[in-house]
Amino acid sequence: MLKDINYKIGVDLGGTKTEVLVLKDKDTILRKRYKTPSGNNYDKILNNLIDIISEAITIIPKENEFSVGIGIPGSIDTNDLVQNANTTSLIGKPLKKDIENSLKMEVSVENDANCFTLAESISGACSNYGLVFGIIMGTGCGGGISINKKIRSGPNNIAGEWGHMSVNPHGHDCYCGKKGCIETLISGKGVENDYFVRFNKTLSMEEIVYGAKDDDEKCLIVYNSFLDNFGRVLGGLISILDPDAVVLGGGLSNIDDLYTKGIELVRKNAFHADLKTPILKNKLGDSAGVYGAAWLSKEGN
Repeated sequence: MLKDINYKIGVDLGGTKTEVLVLKDKDTILRKRYKTPSGNNYDKILNNLIDIISEAITIIPKENEFSVGIGIPGSIDTNDLVQNANTTSLIGKPLKKDIENSLKMEVSVENDANCFTLAESISGACSNYGLVFGIIMGTGCGGGISINKKIRSGPNNIAGEWGHMSVNPHGHDCYCGKKGCIETLISGKGVENDYFVRFNKTLSMEEIVYGAKDDDEKCLIVYNSFLDNFGRVLGGLISILDPDAVVLGGGLSNIDDLYTKGIELVRKNAFHADLKTPILKNKLGDSAGVYGAAWLSKEGN
């Protein structure tokens, strides 16, 4: 009987925190957050992940089988190396194989935006929809696709990576090497950089949002540009993919104007006169990534 119990370990690797979750069937028996090692050092990040997972394994009875899923700020390419990671020390490294060799078991590693989208599709805001596009808008900007509660990764493992679509070749520099990526337009770091380039002054995204609410002229210019860019790039995406629903996550998803003015601008820019696509705020909050990682093994994911 014990071997029939379904234990799942999920890990969400972030830039500042790493979260671990252990599920026993539908029950959460462990949820803990650790500080991600500073310095963008691959070996430190790798060893920290191995230590965190190893500690989580100790609470699972030895008679039971379990799965391990990890969400990372990047993806695994066809050569089993990390690609497109904004934690740049991971790029080109065999993270999945290194963890598997240490733990002596197979693990699932997926893009964090895919984990977010999967979680919101299974038990979040989009549980009643088939084709879901999930967007993380935080320090950076990422996207993921879920079809009938399963991640669509694509042959190159980059499905949904709209954050690094260059929409303005004369725009701001992006860490990926291109200019004018979507991430430079609608992420927190991108909006902050836009303010700095325009006015030679540093403000946080939070300060820009509050400044716009107080009718500060400079903040309004940058904030309205952010909303306009959101409407333009998401309207274009919906015109191509035509998803059943879009769900927003990350810190910027808490900006109320995205669900009023933002949606109006999406409708204006989409290739349809009467857009019906719901654009939803996440329900799982910052829990989505770690639950999605734990559910990577669910129904074949």
